[in-house]
Formats: sequence, C-alpha cells, structure tokens
Amino acid sequence: MEKMGATEPNLEEFFEQRKRIRNPLVPIGALMTAGVLTAGLVSFRRGNSQLGQVLMRARVVAQGATVALMCATNTNITHRVPDAKLGVQTLSV
Repeated sequence: MEKMGATEPNLEEFFEQRKRIRNPLVPIGALMTAGVLTAGLVSFRRGNSQLGQVLMRARVVAQGATVALMCATNTNITHRVPDAKLGVQTLSV
C-alpha cells in the first residue's frame, strides 16, 4: 500500500533540477553566507572580536541578498506558464 502524498522519485528529481536552473544565484548566495559565517566564527574563536563583528554584519547582508534573490526569482517564476513545445512562456497580463 502506498503512502499518501508519495510521489515518484523521477518527478521529484525533475523538479529539483528545474529549481537549480531557475535559481542559479541562490545556491551561490547560500554558500557565500555560509562562508562568511564560518570565517566570522573562526575569527571569534581566535579572539579577534572586531573582525568577527564585521564578518557577522557581512553575513547579514549576504543572507538578505540571498532572500531577495529567492523572492525575485519566485515572483518571476509565478508569472510563467510551462509549455511542452516552447519551454516556458511569459504570461501576458
């Protein structure tokens, strides 16, 4: 008996691939945020709290930019309709 809400693995993989194609800058922003966070934590650990504070502020900026990219690409995606022959077409509003 199948679980409710279970989908085919191929379908899930397809949608994951489409997300990466539509949002290519979001993973880059996430990696940048993680890198700045790691550098800030290392800086705090070494006792350089002034540099750590600067890096934490930079992390907030990078995180905000990533969220803004997610919102912008989501808005762009919701105004498109998939078409089997032509790929994705923009809706005329």
